[in-house]
Amino acid sequence: MSSPSQLAKRFREVILDGLWIANTNFKDQLSDVTWEQAVTKVDSLNTIAMLTFHIHYYIAGVVNVLEGGELEIKDKFSFDLPPIESAEQWEELLNKLWTDAEKFAVLIEGLPGGKLDEVFVDEKYGTYLRNIDGMIEHSYYHLGQITLIKKLLKSNLK
Repeated sequence: MSSPSQLAKRFREVILDGLWIANTNFKDQLSDVTWEQAVTKVDSLNTIAMLTFHIHYYIAGVVNVLEGGELEIKDKFSFDLPPIESAEQWEELLNKLWTDAEKFAVLIEGLPGGKLDEVFVDEKYGTYLRNIDGMIEHSYYHLGQITLIKKLLKSNLK
């Protein structure tokens, strides 16, 4: 059984500082991505910036719930990235991701253990545990995509 502290640790591993599963994390993979690379389209794939926005969108939406707010996010808006036209705008997106990811982890750590088995917002969404596990799995999925897109961008530049 996962405890809130174990879940927070697993979440930090994929976003902020871990090497356990993929030998990398979002912060590591995005640390050397320029804003130009972040917005470069490779075939029909999403851009690195879009995937970064997408993951942040869900983290921020669940943070709102964990802070006592409503679930206001909608899947159909999860790729609605505003244009990124400078290094500053790219850094702003990254900083929001790092800040909200740490906030998410701290909020998870603060959950009473029994909360994990409670319904998350509505029964159709399952439990808190299912949603937190889903956030971690979803993040690893897109981390893999970002890693591959970076490799494709580097190979196309040669």
